[in-house]
Amino acid sequence: MNTKPRMLKRALYFIVPLVLIAVLVVKLKNNKKVAQDKVYQYDKEQPINVQADTLQIEDLSSEINYSGTFEPNKETKLSAEIQGKINEIFVDVGSYVNKGQTVVQLDNSLLKLQVKNNEVQIEGLEADVNRYTILANADAIQGVQLEKAVLGLKSAKTQKAILLEQIDKTTIKAPFNGIVTAKLSEVGAFAASGIPLLQISDITNLKFTVNVPESELSHFKFNQSYSITTDAYSEILVSGKAIMIGSKANLGNSFPVQFAVNNTSDLKIKSGMFGKVILKNETGERGLIIPSSAIIGTASQPQVYLIKNGKSVLQNISISTRVKNKAIVSNGLKEGDVIVTIGFINLFDGANVTFK
Repeated sequence: MNTKPRMLKRALYFIVPLVLIAVLVVKLKNNKKVAQDKVYQYDKEQPINVQADTLQIEDLSSEINYSGTFEPNKETKLSAEIQGKINEIFVDVGSYVNKGQTVVQLDNSLLKLQVKNNEVQIEGLEADVNRYTILANADAIQGVQLEKAVLGLKSAKTQKAILLEQIDKTTIKAPFNGIVTAKLSEVGAFAASGIPLLQISDITNLKFTVNVPESELSHFKFNQSYSITTDAYSEILVSGKAIMIGSKANLGNSFPVQFAVNNTSDLKIKSGMFGKVILKNETGERGLIIPSSAIIGTASQPQVYLIKNGKSVLQNISISTRVKNKAIVSNGLKEGDVIVTIGFINLFDGANVTFK
């Protein structure tokens, strides 16, 4: 009597999982279709818009510029060697000072009083020495008393010399000719050893520093002179002698090259100004020059994209020289070729392209 319900129950055990699996499969297929519909399908036949240049034979003689910064030949921050209140500051920012000129005066009144007191002591000790000398010669006193008086006089004179040296250090003088470029304290402030009061810069002579890529470091020779111009005054052209060629690269894998430069008579070039060192490459040769931005591939096998019949063509090239953001091509290209310079995203060999 219970055979049919039991058979129906067993059938349901098999049918229900199959139905769930079928529903799951249908759901997954629908999800896949929805996902495919949402994913962008790139049309490889669609033209890619790029920028291009038509190559021409150019004169390889050119100017190469390296930007850098002018620095003072000498610069120092003056501070007091002894403590004291600042009585006078005789200069201000922009003042020109000569070597040995007094620029700051500290209070030395107490030291001068100590000197006067010391002079009184010396006077008394000199009198004692004279008196003890007469008595010692007459055997009226022991010689040790004269010796003590002589030593006391020497000590007092040494103390006076120390006080005079301290007084001298209350007068702060310029260590070299230059311009006051910073005033770091005021009258009435307390000066202490090591605390800067003024900054003096000598810009009569300047240092000019540029950073040069490893591949172009050979352009510079020690003690050789180069032309340097300033960004602020393009009409000013000065000569700079290479005084340092870096032996260690910085984080950008460039090497510092430093030049000694004589400023103009009116000191027009200021510390911190930007300028350029100019190299002239006068080979007299002609060739194909392309922008480095157009080059893809590897260092051992550089490549460019040519444009032929509306399609991009990947072309192997050989480079003879790289100069800053340009490269001189020795093989693989000819005059009249059109190369892609901008627009490499999605670009591939054989792609349809439009360009301007």
